[in-house]
Amino acid sequence: MTSPPGGNDDDRSAAKSGRLVCARCGTSAEAPQLTWASSVEHGARRDFCETCSRKNLRSIEGRLDSDWW
Repeated sequence: MTSPPGGNDDDRSAAKSGRLVCARCGTSAEAPQLTWASSVEHGARRDFCETCSRKNLRSIEGRLDSDWW
């Protein structure tokens, strides 16, 4: 089975366990965080930690896929 674009088996297993992993830097958190951002890119959910979200706020608000940041 192949992974969908923008996602892999590790992303899905993290989602099933309730653990968040930043798609940009790999930071993880045990539970949903109010300061994290999430988006759906190419049909896959991607979560971004507070630091990455703040650094790329203009791109996020401009609805650019994370590949562009």
